[in-house]
Amino acid sequence: MKDMVLKDKVAVITGGSRGLGLAIAQTYARAGAKVVIASRTPRAVDLAVDSLRASGYQATGLACDVADMAQVEALAQHAIQTFGRMDIWVNNAGLSAPYGPTVHIPRRDFITVINTNIIGTYNGSIVAMRHFLAQKSGKLINLLGRGDKGSIALQNAYSSSKVWVRNFTKTLANEYRNSGVDIFGFNPGLVRTEMLSNVHAVVGYEEQMNPLRFVAMLWGNDADVPAEKALWLASPATDGKNGTMVTVLTKRMMLSRLIALPFRKLLNRSTELLPLNVTSVKSAISGD
Repeated sequence: MKDMVLKDKVAVITGGSRGLGLAIAQTYARAGAKVVIASRTPRAVDLAVDSLRASGYQATGLACDVADMAQVEALAQHAIQTFGRMDIWVNNAGLSAPYGPTVHIPRRDFITVINTNIIGTYNGSIVAMRHFLAQKSGKLINLLGRGDKGSIALQNAYSSSKVWVRNFTKTLANEYRNSGVDIFGFNPGLVRTEMLSNVHAVVGYEEQMNPLRFVAMLWGNDADVPAEKALWLASPATDGKNGTMVTVLTKRMMLSRLIALPFRKLLNRSTELLPLNVTSVKSAISGD
């Protein structure tokens, strides 16, 4: 079939048990890939793998804390032992800290974001690259996100981590530009998943998140939209395009959706605001 662009390829997706990660796994599987998903909890991995297998796809998975290099190495070994090879690695696992000013964020929450988004991306990239360089082929896809090109107030942990991921990925691509390995940065834009709708905010900053309801309605996408772009990155269409940085939510898309909003209402198309569940988090500053 012409749509089987990943036939017999083996793809590892971290954070692959739900949301965008699961959507990428499903999209890759439909394109013929054998998928290996990772998540923190065995139960989440089992449920995702079972759902993929029930649809007739070849899938396996392993519980993995991406901040632990030994666990990431075990994930790669599991992929190779199960399917005999490894062709694509997607560093999708990511977290955000509670919404609020930096000093008010509990240190544990801030460090957890750094460990997952930065150390996890580093660990996954190093493990994948060692394998890809040895076989002189492979595709590494690192997830970017809001703030990857500059600071975002009240979201310092997440946005700063994505600045790091962008620079790390661009440098890696430059260093290995003639290796046969393609290294990409991928910003999926606003994705309507649990990560976007179930959020945490420092006490006193909850109401400042209300605009997110409208922003997500206007510019958010269901997970299958960026998953299709992730498929393009993993496909032969990007062979030799090492260093490509892709953004789903472009300025052109943002403008076109803003212009189209009145017509959506006239045509009775959905303009429902994002359901937002905000959990309050105590400030790290005593007395607040």
